[in-house]
Amino acid sequence: MWRARHFVPDGTGGFRPQLRRLERAVLADLPDRVLALIEERHPATARLFPAAYPADPEADADYRRATAAELLEARRTCLRALAEGLRQRTISAEELEVWVAAFETLRLVLGTQLDVQEDMTPPAPDDPLAAPFALYQFLSLLQDEAVQALSGLLPEEAEAP
Repeated sequence: MWRARHFVPDGTGGFRPQLRRLERAVLADLPDRVLALIEERHPATARLFPAAYPADPEADADYRRATAAELLEARRTCLRALAEGLRQRTISAEELEVWVAAFETLRLVLGTQLDVQEDMTPPAPDDPLAAPFALYQFLSLLQDEAVQALSGLLPEEAEAP
């Protein structure tokens, strides 16, 4: 079954998000849920802030002290921008780039909760994990489509002689 793209160029360098009402409602709810998990330092958010120096706890602690606040604020900003942008009819390319980061943040948290593996078999439809896994796949689709839409703004590569 063919489905129209979720991010259609608007002719001015921006995009019109083509999201159904239910898709917008689901996406509008997710940022607050993930922000709450981030604030409570839930284990599902561990992949948002991976160790920079896993073999050197002291260096890693120094790195975290130096970057934690900035990384946390970047995650908050992208999630809030997604939630606010869902109400807009068009968004700029810069806003769509931020949405890509928000989709990645949501995917990392949900993927951690689901313990998603590369070779994972999707859960059966009657499995309680089926709906969250479908949401994970939907976020992956949106992220991919957003990147493809943004790549359409890149200048064409010159052919080699």
